[in-house]
Amino acid sequence: MKNLILLLLPLFIISCGNHPEVIDDLGDASFELLNQDSVAVTFPDDFQGKYVVMGFIYTNCPDICSLITQNLMQIQQEMNYPDDVHFIAATFDPERDTPSVLKKYGEAFGVDRNFTFLTGDSAEVFTMMDSVRVRSQISMTQTTDDGRELYFINHSDKIMVLDKQSRIIFEYGGSQPMIPNIVIEDLNKVR
Repeated sequence: MKNLILLLLPLFIISCGNHPEVIDDLGDASFELLNQDSVAVTFPDDFQGKYVVMGFIYTNCPDICSLITQNLMQIQQEMNYPDDVHFIAATFDPERDTPSVLKKYGEAFGVDRNFTFLTGDSAEVFTMMDSVRVRSQISMTQTTDDGRELYFINHSDKIMVLDKQSRIIFEYGGSQPMIPNIVIEDLNKVR
């Protein structure tokens, strides 16, 4: 009996890897947002039927947001732009990150197909962020001589993966350099 258990254990472990635990189900959620081209997007509905690799950023970020964006792009490129996976970077600074600002940000990074930036009405953006447990808080603020308010945001460092039914199945620290390899490995197990 012990030998049988030892023989079946690797099969059990392999099969569990193909069906990760659902962290949260967004299948009933619906958020009306805008993409970088000012086109209305309903998240996550418009992406059902595909895996989604999603990070959270703001374009005025002085540190980790560019690393999160680079990690998303690296995953996409190393997976050879898969048709069944869509990449999203959602901002938690909708006041400044308008569609045109996100478009320029994406162009500066060389973002190309299967990649969407999301923004929208502040209330809708923050409701969506709360639903995926992304936290942000304005930290340092100052007013320039010409009256513009400058501020920075403390925020969650997160990349998550949704399955084809809009369920969150993986979450990672988004700016870590080893994350692309881990995400790719995890996605390859479930795809």
